Amino acid sequence: MAMDYFSKKWELSLCDTETRAMKKGAPTASAVPTTDEPTVLVIDDDPLTRGALSSLFRSVGLSVRTFASATELLEHPLPDVPSCLVLDVRLPRLSGFDLQTELSRLDVKIPIIFITGHGDIPMSVQAMKAGAVDFLTKPFRDQEMLDAVTGALERDLKRRRKEQSNLDIQARFESLTPRERQIMALVTAGLMNKEVAFRIGISEMTVKIHRGHMMRKMGMKSLADLVLIAEDLGVRGQELTPR
Repeated sequence: MAMDYFSKKWELSLCDTETRAMKKGAPTASAVPTTDEPTVLVIDDDPLTRGALSSLFRSVGLSVRTFASATELLEHPLPDVPSCLVLDVRLPRLSGFDLQTELSRLDVKIPIIFITGHGDIPMSVQAMKAGAVDFLTKPFRDQEMLDAVTGALERDLKRRRKEQSNLDIQARFESLTPRERQIMALVTAGLMNKEVAFRIGISEMTVKIHRGHMMRKMGMKSLADLVLIAEDLGVRGQELTPR
């Protein structure tokens, strides 16, 4: 039952386009082929723990990669699919917290679930403040771990979708002519066509033509949607001057 539920859920989720790149300088997935399945990365120096978690995740249809240390993980490309880390706090050389700090420095936004056999409240607070999505103390129940991983993978999927959407929007904006960008900035600031025409010294009809072209290129059907996009791009109301 668990396998069917988990597999069907992610089969539906992964039919959407995923982001296929991570920040330059961070571990990436471009060097090696990967599965399209959501992947859990387990980092624990105890081989019994790695084996048990690997079996658990595979039993519900998840792809798993295991590592004995944080340095070993950093030497490998990360999978280019929705992923999360199940990360032991106490590791040789680099601790789990050290790895969390390093990934943050590299701007790698993969969700982290910390596990430890020696947890306390200050430790869990430290982990969560630094961006961890969960903190589990050994021994934990299988279902508790599966719930945490499910939430982390869903979070990463949403992040990837958002990043891809932002890339698409930026590409659309860059396809605009300087005049179309100028008109976008002004109409999203609340100016009427005739006010835009007066502001930039062209006819109202010309504004309407440029505005129509701009809306089509941006893929927008309403001014309200365009305003939200302009806010995200930081161009709403800006005095953009065509070059």
